[in-house]
Amino acid sequence: MLELHDITAGYDKNTPVVRNATLALAPGESVGLLGPSGCGKSTLARVAALLHRPDRGTVMLDGEPVRGWRYRAPRPQRTAFGVVFQQPRLSADPRLRLTDLIAEPLRATGRRDETAPRLAELVVSVGLTSDLLDRRPHEVSDGQLQRACLARALVLRPRWLICDEMTAMLDASTAAALVAAVEDYRAATGAGLLAVGHDQVLLDRWCDRTVHWEKLTAAAAGE
Repeated sequence: MLELHDITAGYDKNTPVVRNATLALAPGESVGLLGPSGCGKSTLARVAALLHRPDRGTVMLDGEPVRGWRYRAPRPQRTAFGVVFQQPRLSADPRLRLTDLIAEPLRATGRRDETAPRLAELVVSVGLTSDLLDRRPHEVSDGQLQRACLARALVLRPRWLICDEMTAMLDASTAAALVAAVEDYRAATGAGLLAVGHDQVLLDRWCDRTVHWEKLTAAAAGE
């Protein structure tokens, strides 16, 4: 279970962008978080993925409170999440070849020996071709780079996926392919999903349920 209780968060404690938000996801559940640009949903997604410490509130993972964030989080908690961001070029090291980009989490966790079999599996599942793996981000399209970023998110076999506007910058066919790749992974592993976006049609089709941002924060405030 992934639970966020009464979360207030931002980048300046005097002006938080998220106030009193509460959200829970059951194992294997897919939840869409719908809201307009700038409302704070991406910040809440980063809190959920243990990438941003909230100013107030509690994150519970499998019944245990989260006490560390980013690299201070215990490895079992930290590696339980795979995250795909909206802008692949801002989340990819431009110096790395795609093969190294995808394998980066394996090397960071001392699992370098898994690189070859995981790459072989993931390249097919996300729709990359082997000739792209030696290229760097500036040598591939946005869609190809986002496929690599999805592979990177899946490489540690996470139990939770956070997709923050994953398809917003992509054409319709690439977006559909990436959503299908996520759903194939979830069907095989039982992973839970938090999909953040502002396209209600997409989220309603993709997810078991869609939570509207204003209701999320209003319910937490007791309105």
